[in-house]
Amino acid sequence: MKSSKLKGMKLSVRVRGEWFAIPCNKGQETIKWLGEQSLQRYNKSKAAHEHILHTKDPIAEIRKTRGGAILDGDDIIRDILDDNDFVSVVLKSDKSSPITGPVEIPYVPEQVPGRFKAPLDYLSLDGFSLTTDDLVLLGKGRYKIQLEKEVAERVVKGRKLLEDIVAENKVVYGITTGFGKFANTVIPNEKLIELQENLIRSHSAGVGPPLPPDRVRMLLALRINVLAKGFSGISLKVLNQYVDAFNANCLPWVPEKGTVGASGDLAPLSHLALGMMGEGKMWSAESGWGEARYVLEAHGLQPIKLGPKEGLALINGTQLIASLGAEALERANAICRQADIIAALTLEVLKGTTKAFDSDIHAARPHKGQIAVAQRFRAVLHSDQHPSEIANSHRFCNRVQDAYTLRCCPQVHGVVVDTISFVKTLLTTELNSGTDNPMVFADRSEIISGGNFHGEYPAKALDYLAIAVHELASISERRLDRLMNPAYSELPAFLTNDGGLNSGFMIAHCTAASLVSENKVLCHPSSVDSLTTSAGTEDHVSMGGFSARKALTVVENVEHVLAIELLAACQAIEFLRPLKTSTSLSVYV
Repeated sequence: MKSSKLKGMKLSVRVRGEWFAIPCNKGQETIKWLGEQSLQRYNKSKAAHEHILHTKDPIAEIRKTRGGAILDGDDIIRDILDDNDFVSVVLKSDKSSPITGPVEIPYVPEQVPGRFKAPLDYLSLDGFSLTTDDLVLLGKGRYKIQLEKEVAERVVKGRKLLEDIVAENKVVYGITTGFGKFANTVIPNEKLIELQENLIRSHSAGVGPPLPPDRVRMLLALRINVLAKGFSGISLKVLNQYVDAFNANCLPWVPEKGTVGASGDLAPLSHLALGMMGEGKMWSAESGWGEARYVLEAHGLQPIKLGPKEGLALINGTQLIASLGAEALERANAICRQADIIAALTLEVLKGTTKAFDSDIHAARPHKGQIAVAQRFRAVLHSDQHPSEIANSHRFCNRVQDAYTLRCCPQVHGVVVDTISFVKTLLTTELNSGTDNPMVFADRSEIISGGNFHGEYPAKALDYLAIAVHELASISERRLDRLMNPAYSELPAFLTNDGGLNSGFMIAHCTAASLVSENKVLCHPSSVDSLTTSAGTEDHVSMGGFSARKALTVVENVEHVLAIELLAACQAIEFLRPLKTSTSLSVYV
């Protein structure tokens, strides 16, 4: 009686990288049956595509895909698996050789550290008010997305105008014509949907490792925000499907390389759309990497079906540049503040003076960033409110002034602060800009071709950001050198009492030097380059994708260099014990 109430189950099973949807009759079958069914489908698939009759490899193990837990073949499916669960079948020859590789099963890796906890809170997007810090939080999975009420009205109006134009057989770029060099080729009405599907497939030509889940979430969220403006001609149904995929954490495979930053980030945005079409690969926290159609299906989602212009609407824009740029910006902003504290700690250890941070000095050259940095130094260094025993110990020394790497921190760090402020303003505008082509203006009943897809704005800004934030590492490494050298620091060489037996921070300094040198190359602006593409139609491009990727790398390198300086300064202060630093600095030691 109880079994009659049971519903059928469906499981996604992976065999050698291929995913199969296996329906189960109320889940009363055994795990062994599930493995055999999956292997039969695998053999059938290979016979159809590769003229291979079957594999004679026996099944070695059946595991849950996430975590790799081994399942007993005699267990009943419903007792240990949930509907829409993910399972991996491992054949006997799938195990890596103990000689040539690890003994782990390559088909059932743990996909994320710990458990992914779906967010409960929602962030509303309207196409006009997204900030860089909110975009980063969306990437980290802190929020789901909901659209503001007025979005639906704008999107529906734009879509109706586009459909009217198609019905009237008007010739409009990208809607009833080909793309790029084929802009003058008119496409018949019965092939307009095929045109859009072909566009996505042909433009999914990126290479390199895939963007990690947090960056795909940012890319997807930002594309949703831009579509919400109503200038793209997208249908409300497809836009809502993008939102649903984001909220289900279904993330397409997006290679990080392949965009020239005009006409927008075509390759990465095409890969994003391709996964949403149920083609290519897709990732979710439950499944890991799998075929997109199965990952979508397992989360109760359907692949998108494109109408006229919708393929173009999904891929024309600067969202890869802007989303990676937002992460680089927010991380640069955080490390910029940290750099002030680390530099102040080094100055304390090297027994520098606080006079260079006098407010009147910086009021005489009133750059906002410079004033802010000097104020931050004064807040943590020796003062009447926060006295430092270390500072008092050298109050009457003969030193008049310090080296530039200590004395000029407000001037060097300050311009980084101002650059970050400039880039934040520009990127915030970019996050909330219509970057399609052609643009759909429903209120004017017009569709107009333009150039808002060109990535020059964010490309130049991110090249500028990389150049600026690099200076934090450049000056940090020179302060680190002073900590290493007893001639400057009056401390043991390389901050170790057992020099020779121990090397101390010798090679840590070398690591910092190598990263600074690497950054010098990465700071060459990629946006000064351009190569003509699309047979001369797209004769100037921004190369903004590389601007964004290398800006992120520069920021990561700066984080490492400053971390090394912090460790060295904390080690150095131990040689000054029992003297204490100010209470403001002591919390960092």
